[in-house]
Amino acid sequence: MRILVVGAGAVGGYFGGRLIEKGEDVTFLVRERREQQLKEHGLHIESVHGDFHCEPKTLKSVEKAEPFDAIILSTKAYHLKGAIESIHSFVGENTMILPLLNGMSHVDDLIEAFGEERVIGGLCFVESTLDETGKIIQSSPIHDLVFGERSGERTDRIVKLEGAFSGTKANFRLSDTIEQEMWHKYLFITTLSGVTSLYRAPIGPIREIAEGADMIKGVLYEAAAIMRSLKAPLAEKIEEAQYDKINQMGYSMKSSLQRDMEKNLSVEADHLYGYLLKAAEAQGIEARELRLIYGNLKIYETASI
Repeated sequence: MRILVVGAGAVGGYFGGRLIEKGEDVTFLVRERREQQLKEHGLHIESVHGDFHCEPKTLKSVEKAEPFDAIILSTKAYHLKGAIESIHSFVGENTMILPLLNGMSHVDDLIEAFGEERVIGGLCFVESTLDETGKIIQSSPIHDLVFGERSGERTDRIVKLEGAFSGTKANFRLSDTIEQEMWHKYLFITTLSGVTSLYRAPIGPIREIAEGADMIKGVLYEAAAIMRSLKAPLAEKIEEAQYDKINQMGYSMKSSLQRDMEKNLSVEADHLYGYLLKAAEAQGIEARELRLIYGNLKIYETASI
């Protein structure tokens, strides 16, 4: 199976590298700067699960190649439009497009660009970053990539993809309920990213004070109500389960959105929060906590210009 990974950053580079390590046919679609890094240093993973180094195959959007069997998208939402434009010529009739973005609005964008049948579901959990040389540093036990048909069917093509993903040093898992898992992650990220970016603090100090704990609960229940209004297949009592999960997290845990703000990088304000607020307005749902978080992020974006 020929696999194209869009970008060779902390997420795509990690999972793509693990597939190469296993022996799969993987190519990275990269920009010139990253291509030069890979030529100079190779793809280097430093991980608690074992280090890996290789000279990967790369491709630029202006180059030609036969359509790929699967394309993994691990970009940020604000790069999605460019990513869609860059992969058009590599998408064939039977290509599966596997997005790993947080949120849900990107699924509609991909379906509009490539058709309902080509877009499968996906998400990932991994703590990884790039150092100044482009080395991928993966530092926690969790390195999971979950995928599946959005219909929940176990089709021939998804079983074939499962075969390509199996046997790696990362956890690739086929799910029969991928849409529910995507919504659950969206709810969790909305809450964790929202409160940590709002208070500019790790989760520990926030949940220690009554006001912080109330904000966590408020965001969870508010976001879940909006998602249910969109017919999202959330599990019963998912709010309680995720609140317990947040209370079990490490005291110093920060969200990736908060870390991006600390580095003065772009954030996914509209993709994560604007999407839910538009739905809330359409459904007549009051969303005070989400509006507070969204306003905080939009002010940050304005100040960062």
